[in-house]
Amino acid sequence: MRVAVVQTSPGIDPDANFATIRRFTAEASEQGARLVVFPEEAMLLADDGIKPRMPEILSDAWPRFEALLRDLAREHRIALIAGGYEPNPEGQPFNTILAVGADGGELARYHKMHTYDAFAYQESAYVTPGALLPPVVDVEGIRVGIANCYDVRFPELFRSLADRGVDVISLSAAWVSGKGKEEHWSVLTRARAIENVSWLLASGTVGPDSAGLSRIIDPLGIVVAGLNAHDEGLVIADIDPERTRSARAMLPALENRRIELAYSVN
Repeated sequence: MRVAVVQTSPGIDPDANFATIRRFTAEASEQGARLVVFPEEAMLLADDGIKPRMPEILSDAWPRFEALLRDLAREHRIALIAGGYEPNPEGQPFNTILAVGADGGELARYHKMHTYDAFAYQESAYVTPGALLPPVVDVEGIRVGIANCYDVRFPELFRSLADRGVDVISLSAAWVSGKGKEEHWSVLTRARAIENVSWLLASGTVGPDSAGLSRIIDPLGIVVAGLNAHDEGLVIADIDPERTRSARAMLPALENRRIELAYSVN
């Protein structure tokens, strides 16, 4: 299955962001991709000026974002994964990753479990953390797990995906740049692929505060395609099930485990 990882620079104008999503979806489709992964915040950049107005903005932008992904998926017959802010009638919005199948139907939505409360930032001040483990969806016979940005620092979340039989992990991010942060991204994304012997599709944003560096990593931790820290763009790779099987035969780490974790899966 051919996949595309997109790197965008979203702003505070949803319509401009929607136009970017349309453009890159069409480009990925033209290159034969069957699954396209967009970053966290692909719908809207939550800057300080936007945060106080989010309930008002999201009541209009989120339904249009959902409709956009459904329409693009149907138009191009392609599966899409992308992040936005979803209204929450009980409080602060959710940071949501939405997955849509090639027929336009919803495959799953994931409310980010681990809000980014680190390095002097507090995402929980304006986002409600999700309460459920991330979902696993089927895309043309490939099992794809979904994660969001700061989740990458919690290996047990990724192990829960491996325990549910994923072949590929989709990671949408808006990785904040800073001293050592780009190195953390590089190490952590490769580690999550290696330890779970799974493909990892890491899509990030670029901008004044974002690290970019989107990449596609194979089950042995090889970066088979990647982007820089500055420019919008996309990368393409073919997910080869035989390469996955071969990697897991050489490195049967999941079978060799002697410690099992328990999860509350609802």
